[in-house]
Amino acid sequence: MDPLDSVKKIKGVGKIKASYLNALNIYTLQDLLKHYPSRYIDKSNLSAISEMDSRDSSAVKGKVIRLKTRKTFKRKSILTITVVDFEDTIFEVVFFNQNQIISRFKEGEFYIFYGKYDQGKMVHPEFIHEKAPNIDKFMRITPSYPLTNGLKQWQIQKVIETALGLVDFSKIQGLPQELIKKNQLCPLEYAIKNIHFPDNISAYKAAKFHLVYEEFFNLQLGMILLKNNFDQDNGIAFKKFKVVDDFIVSLPFELTAAQNRVLLEIIEDMTDLKVMNRIVQGDVGSGKTIVGFIALYLTVLNGYQGAMMAPTEILANQHYESFIEYFKDHNIRVACLTSSVKTKDKEEIYNGIKDGSLDVVIGTHALIQEAVKFNRLGLVITDEQHRFGVKQRQKLADNNDTIPDILVMSATPIPRTLSMVIYGDLEISTIDEMPKGRKEIRTHYVKKSKKVEMYDFIKKQLIQGRQGYFVCPLVETSDKLDLLSVEKHYKALNEVVFNEFEVAMIHGQMKNEEKDQIMVDFKNKKIDVLVSTTVIEVGIDVANANFMVIENAERFGLSQLHQLRGRVGRGSHQSYCFLLADRLGKVAKERIKIMIQSNDGFKISEKDLELRGPGEILGIRQSGIPMFKLANIVKHHAILSKTQRDIKVLLREYKLGEDQDLINFVNNKSREIFNSYKLS
Repeated sequence: MDPLDSVKKIKGVGKIKASYLNALNIYTLQDLLKHYPSRYIDKSNLSAISEMDSRDSSAVKGKVIRLKTRKTFKRKSILTITVVDFEDTIFEVVFFNQNQIISRFKEGEFYIFYGKYDQGKMVHPEFIHEKAPNIDKFMRITPSYPLTNGLKQWQIQKVIETALGLVDFSKIQGLPQELIKKNQLCPLEYAIKNIHFPDNISAYKAAKFHLVYEEFFNLQLGMILLKNNFDQDNGIAFKKFKVVDDFIVSLPFELTAAQNRVLLEIIEDMTDLKVMNRIVQGDVGSGKTIVGFIALYLTVLNGYQGAMMAPTEILANQHYESFIEYFKDHNIRVACLTSSVKTKDKEEIYNGIKDGSLDVVIGTHALIQEAVKFNRLGLVITDEQHRFGVKQRQKLADNNDTIPDILVMSATPIPRTLSMVIYGDLEISTIDEMPKGRKEIRTHYVKKSKKVEMYDFIKKQLIQGRQGYFVCPLVETSDKLDLLSVEKHYKALNEVVFNEFEVAMIHGQMKNEEKDQIMVDFKNKKIDVLVSTTVIEVGIDVANANFMVIENAERFGLSQLHQLRGRVGRGSHQSYCFLLADRLGKVAKERIKIMIQSNDGFKISEKDLELRGPGEILGIRQSGIPMFKLANIVKHHAILSKTQRDIKVLLREYKLGEDQDLINFVNNKSREIFNSYKLS
C-alpha cells in the first residue's frame, strides 16, 4: 500500500475508528507510522525476585509450588499462588476476587509473571504459561501510544502492527543513502518497525538514532532551504552615510562593544544586494532598540521607507515617542499605526505610506493589513515577535517591487541549540553586553510570612521617589485557584498598605486607551505603585522603577520571571525583585534558586530549556515550527550538531550537481518546505 493511502484502507478500520485516529491527526498510513510510542513495556528480560524494584514492573519466571484460596469476612475471595524463581527465592502472587483463573495454573509448572513486586508479593500481575503458543508476543517490548477518547491501547497497537506489514516502504522518502552509510544508520524500514515493536533494546536504540537524526536533518535542511529562498540578490544595496556615524557620536550615551559589533553586521547586510534576514538577540535592557533605530535612519537616508512592528500598542507608542525624541532634529516623517488610531487618522497614515510622504511607520500588526501599501519599503523591523517573518516576509515581498530587508528583535535569549532550530532561516546577531553603569538586580525569595518586612523596605524606596510594580497571575479572584488577583491586591495595597502613595492597576481586559493613559501617568511619576498582570512583561521602559514584587512566583516559568524582572533595573538606581511564594515544588524551587543566582538571560534560558524542554519555550507549538516527535534538543544536541555539519557537506555536493539522487532529494525537500510555509 502507498504510505499516503487513507487509514480507512486498513482492514478493521471503519468510519468510527478512523475518526478516533483523525482526532490524533492520523489520516494516512504515513501519519500512523509516525505516531510513535510514548513509552514501552519491556517483558523481554527476565529478572530474579532479588533484582526487582517496587517502583517498576518487571518480568519474572517461576514454578508454581502451591495454590490456595480463602474468603475474607466480607465474603471476598483471595487466590494466593506460592512461586519459586530460578534463584530458589519464594514469593507470592495474589489475585483478589478472581477465582475463575485458578484453573489456568497447575502446581509444578512454570509461568512468566509481569508486574510490581513489593513486600514479598506480586498483586494482580500479567501472566502466561511458559509453553503458551503466544509466549513470544507476551515476552516482547510492547509499545504504549498516546490515545484519544474511544480508542484503546490494544486497538491502536493492532492497527499499527497491521500497517507495518502493508505499507510499501520504498515509497517513503528517507535520507539519502550516502548519509545512511556515512552515519552507519539502520535502514528506514528497520527503524520504523523497531521504533514501534523493537526486537530488543539494541534494535530500539538503532531505530531511535536513525529517526532522531532524520527529524533534526529534515527540519534543519528545510530551514536552510527556506532561508536560501529569501537569500536572493534582488534586495536593496543601501549606501553608507557619514551622518549615521555623526548621529551615533551625538547620542547621550556610548554604544557598547556588542552594540557596535551587531550594528556593523546589520550595515554589512544592508549594503549587500542580498536580502537581509537577521535576528538580534539580546537580554532585557541590552540596547537593541537604538540599534534598530539606527538601521531605520540608514534606510531613510537611502530614500526608502522603514516599518517597525511591536506586539502591543503600549510598546508601539513607546517606540514611536523614543524615535521622535532621538530624531527630532533630523526631519524624518514618522507615524504610529495601531488598531486604536481613529479611522480618519488611519486614512491619512495609509495615504502617507502609499505616496511615500511618510518615512517611518511604527505600529502593531496593523502594519500588515491589506490597506497598507508602501511606496518604497526598504526595511521591516519586528520587535519581540519570535516567529514573525516567514509568511509575513513572503507577504511583504508580494506587495513590493523589491524585497525589503528584515530585522527581528528578541529580548528572550535563546540557548544556542534551540537557536539552531528556531532561527534556522535567519542570521543571528547577539548583544551579550549590558550598557555601562547598569547595576545587577538584587533578587530575593520572600515567604508570605515575611511580607511586612518587604513592605517596609518598599515604603523606604517610595519615600526616596522610586516607583515599582506588583505582578499577579490573575485579573479577578478565582474560586478554583488559590492565587492572588490584580483587583484584590490593588484594593489591599491602595487602601491599606500604601494608602499614602498613588497606586493604580493595569491588566489586559482594560481598554487600550485606559492602559496607555495609566502607563503615561506611571512614566510621568503620577503613579508610584502599579499592580499588574504580565501585560507589563514586554517592553515597558520606566527608568525610575526600581522594585518589582512577583506574587505567586511559583506559577511563572523561568524565562517569564526573567522577562518580568527586566522591567526594573533600567536606570541608575539599585533595583530589587522579590519573588513571593509558599509551598514550592521541586521545579519551582529550582527556578527561584536560578533567579537569585543569575541575571544573565542566556544562562537562565539554558536552565529553562533543561527544566521545561523545548516544546514550551517561546510557545513553539503555536509558532509554525514543526514539533519533534522523538528528538530532544537537550538530550540529543550532539546529533543536532552532527546533522548541521552533514547538511553543509551535502549542499556543497548538491551544488556540484554530480549526484542525481542527491539533486532529486534536495529539490523535493525544497518544494516540501516551501509548500508548508506557503501563504494560502
